[in-house]
Amino acid sequence: MVAVLGVSGLYHDAAAALVVDGRIVAAVQEERLSRIKHDASLPWRAMKACLAEGAIAARDLDEVIFYEQPFVKLERILITTLRRFPRSFGGYLQGLKSQLRDKLWVLDRLADGLEISRGRIRSIDHHESHAASAFYASPFRDAAVLTVDGVGEWDTTVLWRGRGETLTRLEGLRFPHSLGLFYAAITAYLGFEVLGGEYKVMGLAAYGRANRVDALSQALRLNRDGTFELAPHFFDASGTSELGFTPALEGLLGPRRPPGRPWDLTDETDLAYADVAASAQQLLEEAMGAAARWALERAECDHLCLAGGVALNAVANARIAREVGADRVFVQPAAGDAGGALGAAIVGALQRGAARPPPMTTAALGPHVDSTGLAALADALGLSVGPCPDDATLAVQLLEGRVFGWMKGRMEFGPRALGHRSLLASPFDRGLREKVNRLVKKREPFRPLAPSVLRDATAPWFEEAPPFLTPFMTTVVPATAAARQALPAVVHHDGTARLQTVSDGPFAGLLEAVGHIGPAPVLLNTSLNGAGEPIVATATDAAAFVLAHPVDGVIVGDLLLSRRRVRRGCT
Repeated sequence: MVAVLGVSGLYHDAAAALVVDGRIVAAVQEERLSRIKHDASLPWRAMKACLAEGAIAARDLDEVIFYEQPFVKLERILITTLRRFPRSFGGYLQGLKSQLRDKLWVLDRLADGLEISRGRIRSIDHHESHAASAFYASPFRDAAVLTVDGVGEWDTTVLWRGRGETLTRLEGLRFPHSLGLFYAAITAYLGFEVLGGEYKVMGLAAYGRANRVDALSQALRLNRDGTFELAPHFFDASGTSELGFTPALEGLLGPRRPPGRPWDLTDETDLAYADVAASAQQLLEEAMGAAARWALERAECDHLCLAGGVALNAVANARIAREVGADRVFVQPAAGDAGGALGAAIVGALQRGAARPPPMTTAALGPHVDSTGLAALADALGLSVGPCPDDATLAVQLLEGRVFGWMKGRMEFGPRALGHRSLLASPFDRGLREKVNRLVKKREPFRPLAPSVLRDATAPWFEEAPPFLTPFMTTVVPATAAARQALPAVVHHDGTARLQTVSDGPFAGLLEAVGHIGPAPVLLNTSLNGAGEPIVATATDAAAFVLAHPVDGVIVGDLLLSRRRVRRGCT
């Protein structure tokens, strides 16, 4: 047996992943278990959950691999801040303290915490972890691989060639020239939280006009060869500012938007900020498209794999799939740092002679739903538990306007709820989009909600469904005229939808039942969590969600948890 545990952490989105004999056994994000959004700590809970899923003990592991190289990262932090000394002295001390306290000795901490020898713990390159998570999980034997994020050790963008069981680095761009840092700075400028609010910029962009591209091109210059450069005086790459940008960016674009102020897209001031989002999004798409072409040409491949935090930009992925000339595109569904744990585990397993894993066809790699003790918990909290309605009954209730949480099977890995830890509603009622966004999720009104549809029933409603992207919601697709009229709750302002196609499992059964009763086998699907919370992981989390949010219940395995008494299996 070859068993390798991959670990990411100490920056954001900590996670663990277990690969045994060439099979991805489990992958879990720490935030789901700690209940701390984007938890950056060492993922002890996630490691324990992975080992439990594989029914092995830490002593049975051949290796534990950390997803980046701490000493090389320390080198970058020290060199970068010292170049700007003495202005960067505060950032120098902060970076040094963080690295020495938490990160530099991470391999020793893993050995101590898992109670295994230090010789079985090692680290690999950050972007190699990203590349492995995408290529080895893809269905391709040969592919160009592009990894794009804020920064790893020194790299921000790397091109790879994947062939069989090997990844070869071809070229890379180094810090501070980074699309991730560019988009993070715009995220902060618009008043959103960095490393968590970037997807809000993507959603807001649909409401704006890309009329600030010329101005932003002074900050991000795109070169003809597919590379790009950040103009350093617009960005704070030293870590001395939480914003990531300098006053020069406000001189270019105007004052930043105050964080926390409610959005009103009928207001000219907020529409001007939407224009900045649209312009930044367009520049990002152009940069990513050029980099993807560069990767395909340099690797001399027809298929493309993407990973790194920037690859979570579903709108940019859609343009890449549509325009760069790749036969097929695969994006690792946990493209950010969480996915680095999976890539690290696969690299370690391959290097020990294990087979390459089968293609990743599901992101359901976390713990199973466990409803043991739910009845007693519900009774103590004044909630009701009863048998889950059958698919036909639940479909009727959803189409009548009810909103249900849906917890079935194993928890998803990555930021998207894909029918295992989802919040479901009818897509046919425009008012439900406002209800879910404003009353349940308590989030900005411009945020889109996604449709889930049976894979074989997409054609009347959506114009294209890339086969390796839509199962994981890693792209957007144009909605047809019929969908814009019939599915108003799940079609975004720009006429697109972040589509999930579903082919099997309990969720497919529910969609089929909806299709028998309603106009289409489609449901509104968003993540089962409240504002600022991680996606619900356990039955206890489900109970807390029901208590705190105006939903009609949460289905937990074969049970229905609700505030009201359950009669004849229904609410």
